[in-house]
Amino acid sequence: MDIDSIITGIPNHEKFAKIESIDKGWSNDKKYYIETLDKHRLLLRVSEISEYEIKKAEFEMMRRVDALGISMSRPLDFGVSNDGESVYLLLMWCDGQDAEIILPMLTENEQYILGKKSGEILKKLHSLTAPKILENWDVRFNRKTDMKIKKYLECGIRFNGDEKVLAYIQNNRSLLTDRTQCYQHGDYHVGNMIISPDGTLSIIDFNRPDYGDPWEEFNRIVWSASVSPYFATGQINSYFGGRPPIEFFKLLAFYIASNTLSSIYWAIPFGQSDIDIMIKQSQDVLRWFNNMNTPMPTWYLEELSIEHIDRDV
Repeated sequence: MDIDSIITGIPNHEKFAKIESIDKGWSNDKKYYIETLDKHRLLLRVSEISEYEIKKAEFEMMRRVDALGISMSRPLDFGVSNDGESVYLLLMWCDGQDAEIILPMLTENEQYILGKKSGEILKKLHSLTAPKILENWDVRFNRKTDMKIKKYLECGIRFNGDEKVLAYIQNNRSLLTDRTQCYQHGDYHVGNMIISPDGTLSIIDFNRPDYGDPWEEFNRIVWSASVSPYFATGQINSYFGGRPPIEFFKLLAFYIASNTLSSIYWAIPFGQSDIDIMIKQSQDVLRWFNNMNTPMPTWYLEELSIEHIDRDV
């Protein structure tokens, strides 16, 4: 499908002076970088019309998030294009580079401070409450966990030490009881964060929203911790206003364990290189949590308090 057809029906598309396809990420959306005649920079996301209701809800949720005043890919417009065959979201472009690229170039203290900022943003995101009609979290997530275990055991690929991960999950399901629920970004890690030239941290890719336990949102922190333990520690400390309770780490281990299983069969359609990445991550997880015997991961820099490291800024 050519770009002229895709943008047909988008208001003011005649002012699009430059359009470049973006081949990045795991979303099924088609993504385009746009520069307008009046020098605005935009991100266009296009999906099949069958996803209209999903994308409408996504856009409306992004508007609620934008109202919180965080730095993000701000939602501008939503509608139908391509003679009714596509649905589009038009967003502001976030200037800068991926956090996962920039962080290793910064000092440990700078990494920690940006991690703190990510924790502050996450706290704001979680101020958006979940609908009261939702099932209890333990019912919802236990069902999801059962499905993940089933798919993992049936996928034909196993990782060393999986019995420890499976045992941890089975022995700690009670942790899910009486957990509150809120809005979730759904994929909160350094791969979905942008650092601008002036050091501003922005959040992108709000296309996996959900409602659930706010602590589950830390399940993607494995990607952040792999890039920068200082960033990951800063995120946690800032979110909790200091060192979190041990109950958080126990649940963190549970959610990461669950994700570790699903990441294996998820990677299969993408090929061996992605499978290898997830197998390696499973071994990192086992190492971080001492074969699931220690809930506090080794990358969490316990000796760093918010007050201690900020004195060196």
